[in-house]
Amino acid sequence: MEEMMKKYVTTWGNAISIADRRPENYAKDLTLRYPIRPMFDGEQLKITFDNFCGTNPVTISSAYVADSADSRREIVGESSTQVTFDNGSRHVTIPPGEMKVSDAVRFPVRRGNDISVSFYLGEFTQMRSAVLITGPLSRGYYAVGDYAQSSTLPLELTRNTNWFYFLSNVEIETDSKNRAVICYGDSITSQAWPDYLTLRLFQEDIAHTAIVRRAASGTRILRQYDNITYDSYGLRGAIRFPREAKVSGADTIIIQHGINDIIHPVGVEVNPFRPWSDLPTADELIRGLRQYILQAREYGLTVYMGTLLPIYGWRTYESFRDELRCAVNEWIRQTSEIDGCIDFDRALRDSTNPAAFAQGYDSGDHLHPSEQAYERMAMEIPEILLRHKEK
Repeated sequence: MEEMMKKYVTTWGNAISIADRRPENYAKDLTLRYPIRPMFDGEQLKITFDNFCGTNPVTISSAYVADSADSRREIVGESSTQVTFDNGSRHVTIPPGEMKVSDAVRFPVRRGNDISVSFYLGEFTQMRSAVLITGPLSRGYYAVGDYAQSSTLPLELTRNTNWFYFLSNVEIETDSKNRAVICYGDSITSQAWPDYLTLRLFQEDIAHTAIVRRAASGTRILRQYDNITYDSYGLRGAIRFPREAKVSGADTIIIQHGINDIIHPVGVEVNPFRPWSDLPTADELIRGLRQYILQAREYGLTVYMGTLLPIYGWRTYESFRDELRCAVNEWIRQTSEIDGCIDFDRALRDSTNPAAFAQGYDSGDHLHPSEQAYERMAMEIPEILLRHKEK
């Protein structure tokens, strides 16, 4: 019988951006545990720890992978397996701006059975390379002390967190027919719709695809903030995209980005860090999106693009901002430069006031969708995209 062809495919991933700057942004004697839901079967995996946005070296004192228990805070202790680096080292130091991929770890993974990555930071560690994500599958834990190998994190020493520090990628050696779809964007994508899309794959029994989220809140296509007040709003697209769109086993990317370029500028008389000169024209935003397309093509990716969502009622809303949003959306709908448009705007907007969300689809801030709307966004993804290249 012919042996199954295998390759490494990313089954879970995050962008690495900049954590909110606070005086206590150094930690010591801390365990982090992140449960993830694998999309493929496999017997071997690799884990990436990333210090892309750090200005100090970061040392991972120890790391383990294990099967998650019924409570995602707990693991099945006997399954806990040491993660090593650089041909067998139990710890690794990651220089500023760099990442480290682990040695291949012999660890059986089954689709849909949650596993947890736990790691211990023994020395003072700059907690800067991180991303904030939410959704039904996106929650981590931290505990004071070294509990990376422990079955249970002590309740009195543990808290939940939606900040994902350093852990950026888990890839599985799996059947070569398996593949990944990247969801790239800002806070709207760092929130729940990619998780709902993952759950949809299980509901529809689409077994060969993983959804990999590459999203960071506050980010813009054309600009970034170089001040400690807003540096957690992350890096501009030209820095983010070439790195985040390079995903093992990916053949498709969904891009939904650009609304922050439109809503942030208010003038230095209102906010010294948000000058009107930051406000782009539609042509400038489209040129930025075209750069994404060119880079994605270099990586061999099929490109889908999502339209920008309604902003009526947002605190900086003005009609000229909505006109800019609509101009970009019309280009996305009509351009032949991409493989398809996913019209999130039409799916979520109000039928009588298209500048606003429809009833039930507004989270309340008039910028971010509600949970119901995130579920709708996941259902808007064409099935052909999810089954793309299935044999």
